[in-house]
Amino acid sequence: QVQLVESGGGSVPPGGSLRLSCSASGRILSVNNMAWYRQGPVLQRELVALIGRGGSTNYADSVKGRFTISRDNAKNTVDLQMDALKPEDTAGYYCNADVMETILRLRNYWGQGTQVTVSS
Repeated sequence: QVQLVESGGGSVPPGGSLRLSCSASGRILSVNNMAWYRQGPVLQRELVALIGRGGSTNYADSVKGRFTISRDNAKNTVDLQMDALKPEDTAGYYCNADVMETILRLRNYWGQGTQVTVSS
């Protein structure tokens, strides 16, 4: 079993910054894609940013130029630096990871989520 634990959420005014962190632990051989999703009160869960094991990245159009995803393969962690935050970024943010538990077993895991609120 693998656990993903997020931290770093909070409340900031528009234009502010937050950094989210996610750490994977447990039965891990390696971690492939790691990503951040978000879900607001009325919207479906959407992909915010994704990073491959080699460092390739993909961002939602709404966050390009403002958010930066990064990872540390040795520590099995992924961070999301969020700058120039807008009220519409308010949501629960969830870490997601594709984990190789053995050479034959790949499973997808979710964290419990951390709340980000952008409000004046």
